[in-house]
Amino acid sequence: MSVFSQVSVSHLLTENLPNPISIDNKTPRLSWQLSSPDRSELQTAYEIQVSDRPGGKPSAWNSGKVASEQSVWVTYGGTALQAGKKYFWRVRVWDNKGRESGWSKPASWQMGLLTPADWKAQWIQSAAKEDASQPSPLFRTTFTAKNGIASATAYITAHGLYEAQLNGQRIGDAYFTPGWTSYNKRLQYQAYDVTSLIHPGKNAVGAMLGSGWYRGYICYDWQHNFYGSDLSLLMQIIIRYDNGRIDTIASDGSWKTATGEVRHSEIYDGELIDHRQDQKGWSLPDFDDAAWTSVQPASYPKDNLVATGNEPVKKQETFHTGKLLTTPKGERVIDFGQNLTGWVILKLKGRAGDSIRLSHAEVLDKAGNFYTDNLRRAKAQDVFILKGREEETFEPHFTFHGFRYIRIEGTAGEINPDDYTAVALYSAMPKTGEFECSDALINQLQHNIQWGQQGNFLDIPTDCPQRDERLGWTGDAQVFSRTAAFNRGVDNFFAKWLKDLAADQKPNGAVPFVIPNVTGNGTSAGWADVATIIPWNLYLAYGDRKVLEDQYSSMKAWVEYIRGQAKNDLWNTGFHFGDWLFYRPADDNDGRSAVTDKYFIAQCFYAHSTQLLINAATVLGKKEDADAYSALLRRIKDAFLNEYVTPDGRLVSGTQTAYVLALEFDMLPEATRKKAAARLVQNIQDYNYHLTTGFLGTPYLCHVLSQYNYTTVAYKLLLQDTYPSWLYPVKMGATTIWERWDGIRPDGSFQTPGMNSFNHYSYGAIGDWMYRVVAGIDTYEDGPGYHHSRISPHPGGGLTSAAADLETCYGKISSHWRMTSDSLAIDIDIPANTTSTVYIPAPEGGVITEGGQKLSAVASIHIDGVEKGYLVLGLGSGSYHFLVRADYQEN
Repeated sequence: MSVFSQVSVSHLLTENLPNPISIDNKTPRLSWQLSSPDRSELQTAYEIQVSDRPGGKPSAWNSGKVASEQSVWVTYGGTALQAGKKYFWRVRVWDNKGRESGWSKPASWQMGLLTPADWKAQWIQSAAKEDASQPSPLFRTTFTAKNGIASATAYITAHGLYEAQLNGQRIGDAYFTPGWTSYNKRLQYQAYDVTSLIHPGKNAVGAMLGSGWYRGYICYDWQHNFYGSDLSLLMQIIIRYDNGRIDTIASDGSWKTATGEVRHSEIYDGELIDHRQDQKGWSLPDFDDAAWTSVQPASYPKDNLVATGNEPVKKQETFHTGKLLTTPKGERVIDFGQNLTGWVILKLKGRAGDSIRLSHAEVLDKAGNFYTDNLRRAKAQDVFILKGREEETFEPHFTFHGFRYIRIEGTAGEINPDDYTAVALYSAMPKTGEFECSDALINQLQHNIQWGQQGNFLDIPTDCPQRDERLGWTGDAQVFSRTAAFNRGVDNFFAKWLKDLAADQKPNGAVPFVIPNVTGNGTSAGWADVATIIPWNLYLAYGDRKVLEDQYSSMKAWVEYIRGQAKNDLWNTGFHFGDWLFYRPADDNDGRSAVTDKYFIAQCFYAHSTQLLINAATVLGKKEDADAYSALLRRIKDAFLNEYVTPDGRLVSGTQTAYVLALEFDMLPEATRKKAAARLVQNIQDYNYHLTTGFLGTPYLCHVLSQYNYTTVAYKLLLQDTYPSWLYPVKMGATTIWERWDGIRPDGSFQTPGMNSFNHYSYGAIGDWMYRVVAGIDTYEDGPGYHHSRISPHPGGGLTSAAADLETCYGKISSHWRMTSDSLAIDIDIPANTTSTVYIPAPEGGVITEGGQKLSAVASIHIDGVEKGYLVLGLGSGSYHFLVRADYQEN
């Protein structure tokens, strides 16, 4: 008989998803969370049961009692799993107090289609000659379902983008499916539970397709048909009955096709919808499709099909009431108050043939007029044509816009802003992190960081959502990846994108500028290093070894590419972007531009990628590789010292970025590091506490300052509100992160319209310092995924409080501090089945208590010593309230 339990198990995930229905990993990983009111709660053993029927015996797997603390990424170890089949699982645990939990509530997963032979469907397309300017095709068929339907699953993919319907209802709530991948190598399909949409008797199913990334206009030279010129559909529905029978409805030559109301759709240009061409009820069983034509079956491959393992794009926040403006030019404009990515849903009543055009913009110019020059060739316009008589609703399908403002043209009479609703769309990554402090401008900066991420994490990490680009730039993604992993659960999102990186990596190991690669050849230091940086950051944030296993060959190939380009271990060849968009004064008569030698930067990233490869090899037990690349790393650093550093430790480039990279990537001998940090600080002071870094130096700037005990300087940089600084755009009214430090100049004029996005998340990488240093929540390599966390808050900068909360794989971890003139209160939450090393500021003569007691009287606290003015504590799970009483001074 077990001891009465106070530990429970919840939050069951399969492959990091709740109850997924298209798993193609034949040995899926299972995760759960523990909860207990007690402190220092640890798991010591678990038991998992898996059945092929709800509430049934563990027919697929019974792990038995396994002595292990592991509660995330536990690999399934039962019988072979069958394509399309659903499995149910539950788990119970034993803790370090000898207690046994009850069984968790059951969770489930369903296997996807695992081989090309599992697809009974045929690719189908319109027999008419197609091009990107033609209307979106519709496809449909009818079928008969029998009584006793137990379940039904639809599997769908397309060349192009699709929206599917069944009996007049939209299938699922995902948008821009099947997503953007390297289509010819990896084409995702989606699975949907459609049990509730099917009824006994006659049913109808169909889909509408759009050009999307597959064949639409994409990239700079207005290229199209990049992956193919066709729009094609592949779809099958598997119906399972109570008596065990299975029916399969599959796309084939019997389906019919026509066109409908979407007359033109492009990602950059927008969408034209003509309600007069609406095929009303086209997905209903009794629709008359006599005028429709037969489809044409096609023989496209199915061996590139993969299940979708990342969260799809969904509708998110809505903005119902914008502010109606009339510009000095007399244009009618609605301001939604937030720069976002998505579209506008419009309600309108008028005569047949009347049209309305919505144009989209991020900003108004200094005179208050609608500004679209920075969109370059992207039209970003949606045009709606009315059918007439009754009120009509318009909503795009296969386009998206980056905007805060819309301009309304074509409609007469007064405009009611309530008829226009802005909808944000982005990948449905779970929200994980929150940060707030006592400074309103910093809180707005955090808001801008989050919205910059949301607006650009639309299936891939785009650079910007508004102009004729919207590409998966590798440099932008890598500099922001750690910040991203705080704000949202991005492990599935990035794992998917990294597979496309590996797929598009060149045979010689070079990594293209953008992923998926639609720009051709080309690679650059700091951009291509995404191949090593993001896998390692994901491992630290989520503790998933598989991302390292999956990407290891890609990581190694990238380092080997650099080795092949280097001469005597010095990478001083080829094209590089360098410290992109670094500080350049408008009038640089005295040569003050912060130019950092591009080959200097390349050598630093060569060392960094090699170090991360060593880290991955060590985690994966690849000792020979770890030893070999450790020897290479020593040579890389020696070559750096010989080429770029004087005997006194001065660098050939005296910029902030040069000193930051050299210190962050451990390129300098220990004896010269303090001098180098002091020179960095002197540079910052010379610029009156302004930063001059670009894309590559900015993420590490404040981290290096804190590492070398200059947190006060880091705070001054963070709180600087004149150009160039993080808060300058905030004071200029920004609601997202800008591409340039001075996208709008102090006089209201704009930077060059050829490259001036107002939603470009890269400089939002400062968020990582806010979370890991100001609030103090960080990881350790010996317990990745916050299994062993570090909590080390750094009060300062005149802030009186800061608070961060992060949902980890194990549960919520929190660090809140509040400072008064004579005390510092710190509240900490540590999730069950984890431990934390906590650093409490310990001013000389101060008294520290927890929950009103001396620390020595609290059994759950282990005092490990004092380090740099901090008391170091070892803590188990639970909630803690520390109070530091003293004439408190900032640390």
